[in-house]
Amino acid sequence: MLEKLSNKRVKGFLRTEGTKVVNESGEEIILTGWGLGNWLLCEGYMWLAGEGTRFDRPRRIESVISELTGSSYAEEFWKKFRESYITREDIRLMAELGYNSVRIPLSWRLLMEEEPGINWKEDGFQLIDNCLDWCEEFGIYAFLDLHGAPGGQTGANIDDSVDDVPRLFIDQDNWDKAIELWKKLAFRYRDRFIVGGYDLLNEPIRPSYLNLKNFDYLLPKLVQFYEEATAAIRVIDKKHMLSIEGHHWATDISLFHKSYDDNMVIHFHRYGCIPSIEAYQGFLEVSKRLNAPLWLGETAENVSEWYTAMYPLSVSLGIGYNLWPWKKMNNTNSPCSIKKPGEWDKIIEYTHGGPHPGYKVAQGILDQYLENIKFNNCIYNSDVTKAVFRQPSCRVRGTDFDAIPGKGVSYSGLRKESNLYNYQLESGMSIISTTEMPAPSRFAFDCGWERFVLEMESAEFACYSIYAVKEGNSVTLELLACKDATITIFQNDVIISTMEVGDCDSKITLPVQLKPMDEAVIKICVNQGKIQLTTVSFT
Repeated sequence: MLEKLSNKRVKGFLRTEGTKVVNESGEEIILTGWGLGNWLLCEGYMWLAGEGTRFDRPRRIESVISELTGSSYAEEFWKKFRESYITREDIRLMAELGYNSVRIPLSWRLLMEEEPGINWKEDGFQLIDNCLDWCEEFGIYAFLDLHGAPGGQTGANIDDSVDDVPRLFIDQDNWDKAIELWKKLAFRYRDRFIVGGYDLLNEPIRPSYLNLKNFDYLLPKLVQFYEEATAAIRVIDKKHMLSIEGHHWATDISLFHKSYDDNMVIHFHRYGCIPSIEAYQGFLEVSKRLNAPLWLGETAENVSEWYTAMYPLSVSLGIGYNLWPWKKMNNTNSPCSIKKPGEWDKIIEYTHGGPHPGYKVAQGILDQYLENIKFNNCIYNSDVTKAVFRQPSCRVRGTDFDAIPGKGVSYSGLRKESNLYNYQLESGMSIISTTEMPAPSRFAFDCGWERFVLEMESAEFACYSIYAVKEGNSVTLELLACKDATITIFQNDVIISTMEVGDCDSKITLPVQLKPMDEAVIKICVNQGKIQLTTVSFT
């Protein structure tokens, strides 16, 4: 399986072959990578903007920075920001960590003038060209993602819309500009194999929520756009894969009543869900029906244990993924964390009605921000990739075990019952809640699954895959013994430890040494008694 994830398979143009993505040699490649959010299309939450709309999207962020610093400083600020936020070193590290792809979110205003007619901005294309050169140097496929289309395709801050209306589908000028933009991109990059594909629209047509208008009546226009954009691209470029997203944050499957191209991936997003096969099930059915591959093209923004459950499961189903985002301010769940400048709160307070800090002060704060975004000045969160690839230095929830034959059916939805607080598995094992109510939410995409534990009795077992095991790595268990219990731990069916746990004993076991190997399966078997297994930690 691991060879399918290797960036050594970055060879020539990608194409679809049934439900697989293959390279020019016909070798299957499962896409793994990160999205370069906030670089070419800014989002306020990555600037710690908090609630409100004053600082939530590119055009408003640009306006605030101009107000705070003056137009001359602001113009130079954005030039330095684009040059520093993502550099060759970011792509180098991505490749060294073992990822094989990157998704580049694009704003149309970076590439076209917001004026009547079609007027291109070469500086924006040059930023893409530079990134593609780095990707080619280090062996990383790049996907061009129209994250902010002319007029906006979503109707929210993420598409840089003027008024939270997806005007791409309403105003003819925006429609024409978007088609011309895809024609331009196809012409410019049609011969570059390192471009893995074209992501035609990011998260088109949001759901109605918070009393915002319902735009589902525009869904036929979305279908029409995909048809016209595909036809326009194929006149110019018959090689590159197309990535097609459903509506409602790329989660709804109803758009896929047909195939839009013979060389397309079905692109979907997942945040804040229970990390089980239900998160993939509807799209697996569509993939089979249309005989087309799946790509989990945007996901993450969660705790590391969610990563250890969600992404190895994705790979086991043959589904590639692209996490979001590679870099943002003051975080622990992306690989790179930008240090928050000392007086940053003065910037944010201004966006919420506070006082102007003064031009010189604001410029000084933003100068510090420009230094902090540089690759060498960021904090590197190494545990994030360990969790994504499920390598030592990660923790796996007891409930997130492998799918294997017979007993130990995975936490994948194959159960007799489906009750949020008390799951009964086919094997007889139970996934139970440790609390009556969900724990308080700590972030936007908290799904509350962390309160579940795996209960096992005599003769029941569960298995956990772990990768890239080196000399000195070990496994420990966090559990509660409901009855006096004896547990045996296997590595690839070889016993590595047997331990006893007393009745009502809540503990973290002593580390058990693992044997070095690229791929290992750790089997935890209850010989007698009963336990509630909370986590399996690999160090």
